[in-house]
Amino acid sequence: MIQLLLVLPLLVPLYGAILCLFCWRKLQVQMAIGVVTQLGLLTSSIFLLQVVNKQGIVTTQVGNWPAPFGITLVADLFSCLMLVVSAVVGVSVFLFSLRGLDVKRMDFGYYPLLLLLQLGVSGVCLTGDIFNLFVWFEVLLICCFVLIALGGKKNQLEGAIKYVTINFLASGFLLTGTGIVYGLLGSLNLAELALLVRSAEAHPSLVTLAAMFFLVALGIKAAIFPLFFWLPASYHTPPIPISAFIAGLITKVGVYALVRLFTLVFVLELELMLPILTYVAGFTMVIGVLGAASQVDFRRILAFHIISQIGYMIMGLALYTPLALAGCIYFVVHNILVKTNLFLISGVVAHRHRTFALRKLGGIYLKQPTLALLFIISAFSLAGIPPLSGFWGKFMLAKAGFETGSYGIVATSLGVSLLTIFSMTKIWNEVFWKKKPETTEDEIETKVEKYENRLLHLPVVFLVLFILVLGLGAESFIQFTLKAADQLLNTDIYINAVLKDVK
Repeated sequence: MIQLLLVLPLLVPLYGAILCLFCWRKLQVQMAIGVVTQLGLLTSSIFLLQVVNKQGIVTTQVGNWPAPFGITLVADLFSCLMLVVSAVVGVSVFLFSLRGLDVKRMDFGYYPLLLLLQLGVSGVCLTGDIFNLFVWFEVLLICCFVLIALGGKKNQLEGAIKYVTINFLASGFLLTGTGIVYGLLGSLNLAELALLVRSAEAHPSLVTLAAMFFLVALGIKAAIFPLFFWLPASYHTPPIPISAFIAGLITKVGVYALVRLFTLVFVLELELMLPILTYVAGFTMVIGVLGAASQVDFRRILAFHIISQIGYMIMGLALYTPLALAGCIYFVVHNILVKTNLFLISGVVAHRHRTFALRKLGGIYLKQPTLALLFIISAFSLAGIPPLSGFWGKFMLAKAGFETGSYGIVATSLGVSLLTIFSMTKIWNEVFWKKKPETTEDEIETKVEKYENRLLHLPVVFLVLFILVLGLGAESFIQFTLKAADQLLNTDIYINAVLKDVK
């Protein structure tokens, strides 16, 4: 029964996508299948999280081939949290898509593609070997490429080409690193690799070389400095539901893979890697937030903030203490929810006013006070204003930095938080507070448009509730992330769970 629960996050979106393909010409049926599938994925992920929390790491071997020879699926607390939050985001994006996406794009397979994208996310989080990590990332790449290009507009195609070109390069690095690891150690199973790297048989310089390939490959996918330039050029081009899902979730999957590999397999390389990651984290924060502050488009500001916030997550890995890794996990969950919600809010604004340009917007505080409140909660959380979720994540990381004497990266993170407040205030002033420019025509909403606009608020409210719970219930969730960080640092727990049947 537990093994079935472990594979459900893969089977549910896969079968949902297949059913949608069978109903290719029936969009209403696809919508219903998509919503039911997302709710099923959320439910199964929550149950799996409860099982792992009570019983510890859960594993299964596909086809009953014993580890390390078969395909291993592993669920620990960090991977389960990723599954749950991705399902939460999936539900909200699907609800937004019901009214926030035009029929033309739905006709080209939007719903099955989004479900296959979630299949890829689940695969990355549950895989127990490096080769299947590469395979699942390719599933993500293909789905993201098609979704970004869906609709065929010039700016979408331009963004899609940039996205796929640089990510194919990342895939090449990832495959090269995989080949080096296999040629050196003769295994791809993460648990066995963790043992082999510790052994005297492992050649230190070649292991370091493999680690660098994985750092570059996953660094591109996570959009760390200086490998981030593809992100702001592509994430603002597709329709809002696609932007929100990809921008909110996919780069954090790259962070998840980095944390997994550098806490399990490449632990012996940390003396070299941690100083590099510290500088990378600082530059990622600063460049991202400066880019956001210079933009004049709602979505482009949010796109650059993705880069900046990734820096905080890398900071948690670079500090490499239980509290720092717990802060990293907390920040990943927080940022997925907040960033997705801010993109959805920009979509609600654009649905009503037909633009993302700050200079053409204004006065929304008076016309849509509920939306203004939802934006303030999400923006304050992103900036780290207490007692919202962003504050607790940054507090944990800052405390871990002070405990390790890493004052430079802590000062950088605090300074970046101030600049984040500035850019969020910029959006507030330009979009919500200032009077709408007289040169811009005031749109007249029909009754149908008012109804649709209110429906678009529902997924935003849905995510805001999770953001509030994450902030106001921070004590319980922090304890949970500390437990997840303990699992990451005590690698013997993972190894024994996977290789328990190996004599």
